[in-house]
Amino acid sequence: MTKQLLDTHALKTRLEQKNQEAGKILEVHHPETVKLLAETGFNPALIREQATKLLTAGALAGTLILTSPQLTTSTAHKQTITAPRDLSKWLSEQIKKVLPDQVQPLSNEQEEKISSIISDTLGIGAHAELNGNRLNHSFGLIGAEQHLPRYPGDTVEQHGQYLGSGITPGLGAWGYFAESRNELTSDLENKEKYYVAVQTLYLKDWTQRLTYLRDWYKHRKVILINPVNGKAVVAVVADAGPADWTGKHFGGSPEVMAELELNTGMQKGPVILFFVDDGNDKVALGPISKQVTNYLSQK
Repeated sequence: MTKQLLDTHALKTRLEQKNQEAGKILEVHHPETVKLLAETGFNPALIREQATKLLTAGALAGTLILTSPQLTTSTAHKQTITAPRDLSKWLSEQIKKVLPDQVQPLSNEQEEKISSIISDTLGIGAHAELNGNRLNHSFGLIGAEQHLPRYPGDTVEQHGQYLGSGITPGLGAWGYFAESRNELTSDLENKEKYYVAVQTLYLKDWTQRLTYLRDWYKHRKVILINPVNGKAVVAVVADAGPADWTGKHFGGSPEVMAELELNTGMQKGPVILFFVDDGNDKVALGPISKQVTNYLSQK
C-alpha cells in the first residue's frame, strides 16, 4: 500500500494566507487593540505566525516520522516558539501610564482612558460611573475582609478555602445570599466568593436615595485591577465599608485578595474599581485570564 505524503509546502502557504487575512480583520475591527499592542512592542500578527510555524513544524515532523521509522526525536525540527506576552504585565504597564504616583481621586480623562484600556484589552465595558451612579473613589486602597455568612447556620469550615480568614459574626450589608443551604446556588456561592465591600454609606445622596441606591448596589458587578502587577478579578458588591478611619476605600473577600495577590503581609494595596456594564450578565465572576491571545482569539 502506497502512503500519501502530506504536502507541507501547501499547508504552510495556506496558513500564511490565513495569517494575513486575520491581521487585516483585527486592524479593521479592533484598531485600538492593535495600537495598544504596538506601543508595547507586541505584534498581533505574531500570534498566528507562530501558530503557522508550529503547525507546519508538527506536520513536517509527523511526515518524517511516518516515512523514516529510525528517525529519533533529536533530529526532528527544532523551532523556538515565543511565549505570548503575559496579560497581567501588559495591563499593568498600560494602566501605570495613566495613574498618578499616589492614590488620589482620578480625573474624568484618566477614568476614560482606563475604561478604554479595559475595553480594548479584555472586551469588558467598565466605567467609574454607570447609570449616573459612582463611588467616591475609583482608585483607592483595598483591605482584606472575612468570609460572609451565605445562609443561616453557615460556618467558615463550609467555605472550602482560606479558612484562616474567618467569617464575619454579622451579616453583610445585603443580608444572606440564600434562605437556606439547599437554596444556595452556584451563582450565589460565587457572589459570596468574589465579593467586595464599598463605601456606600459615605455617598452624598445615600440617605436621600436609600431605597434606590440600596437596590442598585446590591450584587452590582465590578472589576478590580491591581496596578502593581496587573492582576484583575470580576466581583460583586455584597457589603458596605470599610470605615474612613481605616484609611482604606474598599474591602475584598479572601478569594478576591488572593487573585489580586494582596493576601499576604499587610493585606492592603492600591486597586482600580470600576463598574462592569453587563446588563446581559455575560461577564463571569472570578479572575481574568492570563494570556492576551485568549482574548484576541475570542474577538
